[in-house]
Amino acid sequence: MQHSILFANSDRLRPPAGHYSHTCTAAGLVFVSGQLPVDVNGTPMTDQPFERQAGQVLANVDACLEAAGTDRSRLVQVRIYVTDMNSWPAFNQIYADWIGDVRPARVVAGVASLHFRSLLEIEAVALAPA
Repeated sequence: MQHSILFANSDRLRPPAGHYSHTCTAAGLVFVSGQLPVDVNGTPMTDQPFERQAGQVLANVDACLEAAGTDRSRLVQVRIYVTDMNSWPAFNQIYADWIGDVRPARVVAGVASLHFRSLLEIEAVALAPA
């Protein structure tokens, strides 16, 4: 049995600057590429406080999920990379407010640095639309 692979980019985000898509759908799953705190115009928000960066990253994840025809209620795994684990409690609250009652599997990893000197990056996997 052959499975198709669909690539999608959100019209609510700047097109990818590299050789990738915002999302790739395959085998019933939507894979969301790592999202950084970059606004709709493609401007990195690295001069903004952690909380603003986190809100932008989550909005970008929402835009990607929407482009693939799904939403955060269908998330099965979320991976969060932060450059300062001291920011984790603040992020955990922002994330809890954003995700609500949904409880996907989750990874939190402290990393030395991220592109644009961002404070966090998120990638995710969700169920594709039925």
